[in-house]
Amino acid sequence: MKLSSRNRSTFLAFLGLGFLIGTLGWEVLERIFLQLGFELALSIGPVGFDLSVLSVSIKINPGSFIGILGGIFLFRVM
Repeated sequence: MKLSSRNRSTFLAFLGLGFLIGTLGWEVLERIFLQLGFELALSIGPVGFDLSVLSVSIKINPGSFIGILGGIFLFRVM
């Protein structure tokens, strides 16, 4: 599918979901390796914002970028 003004929200949804799935998947992979005795720590510190009432942050890791690429690929295939 080509990106146009009509499907921009779908594209952003694929990017967001890919980012989230990739980030969480990499975190699970790091924890599995840690249980096996290998330390794999390629994450960048928490990125986010902090209001006095609400705080949102996420660790950026290689899985984040892999997930974004996966989201772009799935969007192009549709």
